[in-house]
Amino acid sequence: MNASLTWFKSSYSDSQGGNCLEAATSPTRIYLRDSKLGPQSPTFSASAPAWNAFLAHARTV
Repeated sequence: MNASLTWFKSSYSDSQGGNCLEAATSPTRIYLRDSKLGPQSPTFSASAPAWNAFLAHARTV
């Protein structure tokens, strides 16, 4: 895992500090993790084209 990733929470997270997914990006990959576990959380990553295909499909269902 790239230690220099900058993680951020979704703008849809509630203002009371509720748990959500965190995301980080690199030039070629998208990374996701569970905010409840923070840096110790397992991460999911996908290539940018695969992530964009997933989002395009999700918008249709």
